[in-house]
Amino acid sequence: MKEYQTYNAGLERKRRGFYTTIFRLSVQALLLVTLLFFAVLLVFRWAPIPTSAFIYQQNYLAKKSPEIHEKASYEWVDWDNISPQLAIAVIASEDQRFPTHWGVDTIELKKALNSSRKNGPRGASTITQQLAKNLFLWGGRSYTRKALEATMSVAIEMVWPKKRILEVYLNVAQFGDAIFGAKEASQQLFDIKAKNLSREQAAMLAAVLPKPAISNVNDPRPALKKRQQWILKQMKQLGGLNYLKQLE
Repeated sequence: MKEYQTYNAGLERKRRGFYTTIFRLSVQALLLVTLLFFAVLLVFRWAPIPTSAFIYQQNYLAKKSPEIHEKASYEWVDWDNISPQLAIAVIASEDQRFPTHWGVDTIELKKALNSSRKNGPRGASTITQQLAKNLFLWGGRSYTRKALEATMSVAIEMVWPKKRILEVYLNVAQFGDAIFGAKEASQQLFDIKAKNLSREQAAMLAAVLPKPAISNVNDPRPALKKRQQWILKQMKQLGGLNYLKQLE
């Protein structure tokens, strides 16, 4: 009997030791990933962003099925060479509390949760959350991705100032089927430089953000024109370009 109890006690110690080792290794791996993530954020607080998860995915699809998908068009452009009209248009369209939240807009999140109970899922992603998704994650809807998106958004807000967040977002956001960033969108869709975008053109680019792959700024559907007009109205109500002073 004693030998049996001793044997079971030994097995229990080994089991606890195994779980302890797994837990310790998991914590160490999580800390390492976190440190690496913050290191990447620190580097790209100043350096141009060479690519993103969505751009990589677009290029992968183009390589796999070139008869269906185009290679991503993308080139970085600095803040000073992007029209401020596009900056205010995107804020008006996507995230009007952008200057004041810490990555997650709790007010919009509560509205989305209440709406979801009545009408099904409703988005409440901030610009920072969309940036986190575009840079590091994947499309589609899942609680896992949303949790990672929210966590990364808070980390981004801790390391990057608001102006940098918006600069990177304007560079990696998708404005067409395979068109990423303000520079390529301005050149390919309007044949002008990004810094020369008019108020109306900026509002049209912001209008396509929810569905860039199927929207055509040069032959917009009535719904897209209506959204553009709504964005123009919101830009004016926010105070126009003066609103951007909150980012400085």
